[in-house]
Amino acid sequence: MISVAEALAHLFALAKPLDTEVVPLKHAGGRVLAQDASARRDQPPFSASAMDGYAVRDKDVKPGAVLTMIGESAAGHRFDGKISAGECTRIFTGAPLPKGADRIVIQEDVIVNGNQITIGDNLDSNHYVRAKGFDFRDGQSIAAPKKLRPSDIALLAAMNVPEVSVTRKPKVAILSTGDELVMPGETPNDDQIIASNSFGLYAMLQDLGADPRLLPIARDSEESLRTAFELANDVDLLLTIGGASVGDHDLVGKVAADLGMARAFYKIAMRPGKPLMAGRLKSGAMMIGLPGNPVSAMVCGKVFVEPVIRAMLGLGTSPAPEFTAPLAAEITANGPREHYMRAQLTDGQVTVFDRQDSALLSVLADANILVIRPPNDPARKTGEVMRCITI
Repeated sequence: MISVAEALAHLFALAKPLDTEVVPLKHAGGRVLAQDASARRDQPPFSASAMDGYAVRDKDVKPGAVLTMIGESAAGHRFDGKISAGECTRIFTGAPLPKGADRIVIQEDVIVNGNQITIGDNLDSNHYVRAKGFDFRDGQSIAAPKKLRPSDIALLAAMNVPEVSVTRKPKVAILSTGDELVMPGETPNDDQIIASNSFGLYAMLQDLGADPRLLPIARDSEESLRTAFELANDVDLLLTIGGASVGDHDLVGKVAADLGMARAFYKIAMRPGKPLMAGRLKSGAMMIGLPGNPVSAMVCGKVFVEPVIRAMLGLGTSPAPEFTAPLAAEITANGPREHYMRAQLTDGQVTVFDRQDSALLSVLADANILVIRPPNDPARKTGEVMRCITI
């Protein structure tokens, strides 16, 4: 068995960033920016008013001063004249500042009488001018790689960028194996269970920005597995679930090898998820063979599949980000394998669940973090700080 860190190193050696494509900005949300995107104008493109009020020369502003209005400036309708001594224009938020003006006196600070304003005694000292390029300058860039959030899309639109270069979505096939499995909604017999891992992994892959697809369940025969593998000859990554152990019906490793998979490793010194394998198929696709127990598959998805997808998207090669938090209650000593324990983080403290069996999806659903225990970690007391990852 190899360590989690060694397994990740092997996986990162297999996972290479994918090629890129150009997409319209409206389709770029959640995608990974592959090339820097640069602004095509200043924002704002002119000095603009930050408030409704009156555009004036700062040197004319003093309590009791009377100024004559010579026009109006509104958003999309600038005042084309120039403000001289003793003059002002009515101005609205977002409107261009007229020539000659360098300050806005807000409407609450003046008294209006016809085409004249009188500046009040309680004058606000703020100039309320957003200078040209106050937000960003022409040529300023958003650096790649970066997963584009809604706020990034809004910024790119303001930069007048209509399309961007993004990393192609990884194509991932998910293959559940086993005679005991039926699809949700079907009626299982007394010896069967519902396939759940594939649906959880599908949702995880969607959130990560991949393009997943579910393959038909492969039965416990070499012929069925070979047929299923052929359905995945156009993907970047094949995830198999189950059949990766050493039982008489665990045929995934054998069939993959018969089809030319160069195996990088098999078995990880971790709980849950010991029977995990990876390699490269003859088609060029990467393959990760996940364990069949539901929690094992989902935890391995977090620990191994998520970093692999990020690597394929060009977001670097790093494990799932960790944080630390104190224990709300003591826990017993750990065994000889690195243990990813389901837990709940509440009010800054960690409660590790008592039940950690790898078949208990309900416990996983109640968890919001995994606590990472090193091999042979001693018993821990309340308040001791633990390594954690979110799920």
